[in-house]
Amino acid sequence: MRRRIDPEQGIELIRCYWMGRELSKADQQRAIRFALEEFAVRHPGKSVEIRIPWVGAVQAISGPVHTRGTPPNIVEMDGQTWLDLVIGREPEGRIRASGTRADLSSFMPLFGPAQLQEKQR
Repeated sequence: MRRRIDPEQGIELIRCYWMGRELSKADQQRAIRFALEEFAVRHPGKSVEIRIPWVGAVQAISGPVHTRGTPPNIVEMDGQTWLDLVIGREPEGRIRASGTRADLSSFMPLFGPAQLQEKQR
């Protein structure tokens, strides 16, 4: 997968979100897209589509390949819910999932405390 967001910038945005810092709308969208990219890199495949409406979507997780129409395994949520999931927080938003492979719980959190601790300068 070709990355569109520099991983160093992306993890810094995720770190800021984890620490409770306010992100601008553009930075929040960039953090969401980075987390989607990172998920697809770590869990390659095309059996599940993860959608964050108005921000982005990726296909990931190995298994039966989807080729036409609506994928059989879809997970959809708002951006804040996605960011909460990837850092291991209990999400407040609603997650819509359909399909037998649409449970992402075994893949979360995507970023752990060791990755999110503020860098020593």
